[in-house]
Amino acid sequence: MFIFTNELSPMEVSAFIELFIRELEINSDLRVYYRLLDKGNRFLWRKAYLEQRLEYIYKHLGIASGKIWDVGCGYATTAIFLTLNGYQVLGNTLEFYYDKIGSRLDYWSKFGNLNGLRIEYSNVFDMPLLAQEYDAIVAQDTLHHLEPVQEAVNILGVSLKQDGRLIVTEENGHNVFIVLRNFSKRGFKRVTEYYDERLQKAILFGNENARSIHTWQKILKNNGLTLAENDLEYIRLLPPFCFTGENYRHITVKEKKLGNNLPLVQELLFFGINFTAFNNTP
Repeated sequence: MFIFTNELSPMEVSAFIELFIRELEINSDLRVYYRLLDKGNRFLWRKAYLEQRLEYIYKHLGIASGKIWDVGCGYATTAIFLTLNGYQVLGNTLEFYYDKIGSRLDYWSKFGNLNGLRIEYSNVFDMPLLAQEYDAIVAQDTLHHLEPVQEAVNILGVSLKQDGRLIVTEENGHNVFIVLRNFSKRGFKRVTEYYDERLQKAILFGNENARSIHTWQKILKNNGLTLAENDLEYIRLLPPFCFTGENYRHITVKEKKLGNNLPLVQELLFFGINFTAFNNTP
């Protein structure tokens, strides 16, 4: 378990990403994982995607401070960002690079207060279930890996305070390219099992099991969570060659307008979905 410490001020998404890019330049492990330092259009394309997702999460937390669970936190980048902005954050992960997360302390402790960050290696289904513990839960590229998904989402819903928010960023499971790519990789085998050496047990794993927003809405409803339809956001339509240094900050706005005007294009061709659900259970 890693506990991070320091005391400085919070930061905006844009400032965080600039510091994150600097970190990638000196941390080869992160660089391989995030692939954000590719030169040219692809760099801007990936940077814009990361910005949109972090901005969505930050905007939709609905609280100025509070307790957050970053479920499936990976390298803890989002967890670090949220902690720098004053939240108490628990992140859990089953990633092989867990032991390398602690090395990020020296870098990020220079830029803000990380007293409230705790990262642990644990399975969602093995963690103590504390009813109404969190003001918000963040699931970034995580829900499609959790199996059995109904049980996992139930745990998240029960863990939220009344009117607490589950904030999700996912691949759009209705995007035709994602459907074809995922099928070519794993066929119909949407759920697999692997043995976790650290936990000494078998773990079920959603095998790139991306879903449409309609399917997610049903799963949420089955577990006492209500999708905030006005907060649903589709992102990433245009390919990397469309992005330039001059237009990349504006191109995402144009994509959003196009999607709003053409709902079918939005549902079938946009690559990402961001959505928020509320715990309305008394």
